[in-house]
Amino acid sequence: MRLPDLLRRFRAPAFDAPLAPDRPFAAIGDIHGCDDLVARLLDRLDRDLSLVFVGDYVDRGDDSAGVLRRLHRLDGEPRVTCLMGNHEQMLLDALDMPETAMPRWLQHGGLQTVASFGVGDVPDRSDTAGLAAFADRLRGAMGDDLLTWLRARPLSWKNGNVAVVHAGAAPDVSLDDQSPDTLIWGHPEFGRRARTDALWVVHGHTIVDAATARDGVVSIDTGAYATGQLTAAVVRPNDVSFVTA
Repeated sequence: MRLPDLLRRFRAPAFDAPLAPDRPFAAIGDIHGCDDLVARLLDRLDRDLSLVFVGDYVDRGDDSAGVLRRLHRLDGEPRVTCLMGNHEQMLLDALDMPETAMPRWLQHGGLQTVASFGVGDVPDRSDTAGLAAFADRLRGAMGDDLLTWLRARPLSWKNGNVAVVHAGAAPDVSLDDQSPDTLIWGHPEFGRRARTDALWVVHGHTIVDAATARDGVVSIDTGAYATGQLTAAVVRPNDVSFVTA
């Protein structure tokens, strides 16, 4: 057998499953502290749509506190789901393990988050006692209700043959068997190798110039904190459209 014929024989099949959600919904990309953009985007979405927020509500933008409080209120509605992103996980790790995790989080956008909660006097990374006290102050500023809600965020949401996750999914693993790290940090083969289970995956985490839907992957992180563009994918049977604020 000639090499081109062999390659064709073993090439992974293209993804050609139709979009088949059970009901229309909108997935909202990474917010990163841009509460004004959330308000504008919600005004542009139909009120009867289910809403799924893909995570990364905090860090980098100026109003993480406002975003978390808004989503906490919204999440009381049955039509709203707020997923966990890697920046929420870093925040929680910083509170739980301040001596080791706090400096890393602060370097990746956490400084803007603590400022939005009115917590100042950031200690030096070598000041272990100071970091622990700083974590206590931030916990107090955020409040138990908000922190309890944040810790309970799910890692995925599924509707028909469409899944929404924060970062990505291993292409050869079922949604139920994905590791938490993969869902919130991504997978090297996600988007490069087609799934074979007809599951479409909507995700944020990786900034794209413009939202796209192709080969079973819908990418919606348009870098709100840097570009001023927050995007939602409105998913209906056999159709994806994008709304940007």
